[in-house]
Amino acid sequence: MSEITLVRHGQANTQAREEASYDKLSPLGHQQAAWLGDHLRTCQDHYARIYCGTLSRHRETALAMGFDAGRLIADPRLNEMEYFTLAQAMEAQHNLAIPRERESFVAHLPQVFAAWEGNQIENPPESWRDFETRTRAVVADIAAGEGPALLVTSGGLIAMVMRQCLGLDTAATARMALAIMNSSLHRLHNIGGQYSPVLFNAVPHLEPPERQYARTHL
Repeated sequence: MSEITLVRHGQANTQAREEASYDKLSPLGHQQAAWLGDHLRTCQDHYARIYCGTLSRHRETALAMGFDAGRLIADPRLNEMEYFTLAQAMEAQHNLAIPRERESFVAHLPQVFAAWEGNQIENPPESWRDFETRTRAVVADIAAGEGPALLVTSGGLIAMVMRQCLGLDTAATARMALAIMNSSLHRLHNIGGQYSPVLFNAVPHLEPPERQYARTHL
């Protein structure tokens, strides 16, 4: 089993309320990713394989980190759940208003996760089970490859990976997703034949005082 490092994309379009307009990095998101790339090069971290989802914000993050486009292995199984689509369905079907500020979002996401996992959302873009299955499958396939791998993906998928590693319930998975910062690092090691997180939500590239303003969740 290869070491796997997951990266959440840089800050995206925080004003968006639907999938297409959200899927691009903000200027700060580009800067976060560039700082992360500088940090990895300073540490001389080596990754034999670089994966990213097929969403624009994943590819933009990988390129802003300084990876050559020709090295990127795109895999749609690393794409984020369609949160905005699910939120719109929750509003239409359960009268749950889509949040407009972070405080409401913190309460909203666990409700969406619970309804989605409980099959209480009609015609979702994918089922909770399918999201679980593709997450488990892509990690297993990448783990079977040679050498350490870096995966540029999204917070919801990283939270699902942690759920599967740690046996989290759905409420804890939602809390974990809310905690994950933009451009954060998460690392999995093989311990006793199973993956365990040895690094979670690390932002060493944002530790200097003049960069702490760039620690964002949305």
